[in-house]
Amino acid sequence: MTSPSSKSPFVLAEWAAIAAIIIVWGVNNAAAKLATDVLPPFFVGGVRFAIALLVLIPFLKPPFPPLRQVGPILLLLGPLHFGLIYYGFSIVKNLSPLVVSLQLWIPMTAFFAWRLLGETMSRSGLAGMIVAFAGVAWMSLDPRAAGDLPGILIGVLASAMWALGTVWVRRSPAVTPLKMQALTSLIGAPALLAASFLFEDDVLHKAASAGWMIWGTVVWAALASTIGASALLFWLVQRREPGRVTPWFLLTPLVSCGIGIGLMGDQLTPQLALGGAATLVGVALVALSEQRAAAAAASAASAQL
Repeated sequence: MTSPSSKSPFVLAEWAAIAAIIIVWGVNNAAAKLATDVLPPFFVGGVRFAIALLVLIPFLKPPFPPLRQVGPILLLLGPLHFGLIYYGFSIVKNLSPLVVSLQLWIPMTAFFAWRLLGETMSRSGLAGMIVAFAGVAWMSLDPRAAGDLPGILIGVLASAMWALGTVWVRRSPAVTPLKMQALTSLIGAPALLAASFLFEDDVLHKAASAGWMIWGTVVWAALASTIGASALLFWLVQRREPGRVTPWFLLTPLVSCGIGIGLMGDQLTPQLALGGAATLVGVALVALSEQRAAAAAASAASAQL
């Protein structure tokens, strides 16, 4: 089927895919918090990858990229990133500040691409990055968020791992998203499960005691987020420029924070709200500056043809 014109409006199916990704990712953050309140965090990450791997086995077919090129990516985007994220969820009381801090992967990706790949970074992008980090810092100084500061800092570190892995992907051979997810799960499942049994206490007893709702959140993460949302995202960026699609995903924290405040007891103070809003505004500035840069590059390339 022919792809739509890059300038044409989104069709209903594309809007539905964008909405589904936002909802899945937003709900998944709340699900991760529920799961890690009961189960050890590394264990949750390991089981998530194990379930995803069972579904993605058909995508583990040669040819495979060289391990020296793809190995660091798999570690960064797999056990390091998700191990930190799940540990962060397990130690915070409030979901919202951590979810907001995780959006820093967008300005961090722009920063690493600028410093490591020599890509340009506009003044608005640099300003957005500063605003985003200032927002997280301001939010973290709120007395209600102070107790969650270690978790927020872990979220920032997890964002850096994801951003660095994303930039490394740009320097590596092209691998389809589902194959990359399969390879990541192949590394992530044994690494996180081994870490769980080495460093976490009473793993099997906690796993046996967890109710169906907790296990449902883990299955949701594996199937709906790791596989379903990734497949929808791949479909979207095959049809449209990433710069037109990705800014919409800045709505994801609103879903997570809405669940945290409405259902999980998060308390919203003016300082938390202001810091969170500043972070999202800064992230949006970076995303939109990258969108404009991509559009300008595409126009320049077409003009040379």
